[in-house]
Amino acid sequence: MTDLVAPATPPALTKRLAALAPTDHTGRVQRLRAQLAEHECDALLVTHLTNIRWLTGFTGSAAMVAVTDDDLLFVTDGRYTEQAVDQLGRAGLAHGSSAARIEITGKAQQQLVAAAVADRRRLGLEADHVTWAARLRYGDEWFPGHELVATRGVLEDLRLVKDHAELTRMEAAAAVADAALAAVRHRLLDGPTEVEFGLELDTTMRRFGASGPSFETIVGSGPNGARPHARPSRRRITEGDLVVLDFGAVVDGYCSDMTRTVMVGEPDPTQARMLAVVTEAQAAGVAAIAAGVAACDVDTACREVIEAAGWGDAFTHATGHGVGLDIHEAPRVSASSTTTLAVDQVVTVEPGVYLPEHGGVRVEDSLVVTATGSRSLTLTPKRPAP
Repeated sequence: MTDLVAPATPPALTKRLAALAPTDHTGRVQRLRAQLAEHECDALLVTHLTNIRWLTGFTGSAAMVAVTDDDLLFVTDGRYTEQAVDQLGRAGLAHGSSAARIEITGKAQQQLVAAAVADRRRLGLEADHVTWAARLRYGDEWFPGHELVATRGVLEDLRLVKDHAELTRMEAAAAVADAALAAVRHRLLDGPTEVEFGLELDTTMRRFGASGPSFETIVGSGPNGARPHARPSRRRITEGDLVVLDFGAVVDGYCSDMTRTVMVGEPDPTQARMLAVVTEAQAAGVAAIAAGVAACDVDTACREVIEAAGWGDAFTHATGHGVGLDIHEAPRVSASSTTTLAVDQVVTVEPGVYLPEHGGVRVEDSLVVTATGSRSLTLTPKRPAP
């Protein structure tokens, strides 16, 4: 680990954003088809929009995809006529063995999808994303002659390991976040409210090329920083505050996630120790990462440092999580995780200590798992000075 890497400048970010690697959507379709038999399905109905985006490149708010071993039907409504044709065309799904039949319709969705899977007996549904009401509707009205199969994690498992195109987007998102914080962190000395600073940070990320923040930016100062997921308030940041900044940028759908804790003024002895202990714990967690390592062991590495300092009860959340198209996705990095890390998974390491009378400290990087360790996407130095 190093604190010597400077964030990218806006011109460098522009160049990086213009050179994102192309995505192999046809390969993703083929990989999904190869999973159908393993999940005992003859077809799969994909309704979760994040999974649809990963599979087809479509970014609209309404669609469904029926996938069989030799067909792919994409259905959306008239709001997305041009967008669907354009995005699936750019994804390479307009021709070849993974060609999609694109249907733009209103009321005929049921008939179109039913016809696409008519000769497939076992139809998989995404159990984690289908409501009970939808399940009843599919069984009673849409597919009364089919056996409906509750599948778990079919696409999510395929999304666990990031490909080159995904990693370039996540690197770009992390670079935008790094650069944005570097541009505005000095403003903490001017006494802004938490809301004001969060808005300035979000605006700067957009100005540097993000489509938006990857979640509601956390700015927790003073006692608010002792709430791990504090929402920005009208509290004014003042001398003597620890300020927890947890935020990320979205680039072409992919998220970054980082936390830095900034000290405004001189820390008292407890605050200084909090900063040192959490930084040490985070470094221990990062050092524990490698392909083949149990995710729970990364959590243990962080937790042991904090427990040795006497603050085990003040570390109140899991150590980390996966990141990708969703800000929180598999694998979990927690004491109860049963996951073994693999090359090119992206996870966070974010231990924290929260003491209401002194504030909170959390330090977080997003990291790509490698064969022998990890590569940090987050390059912002961990110094606590504004």
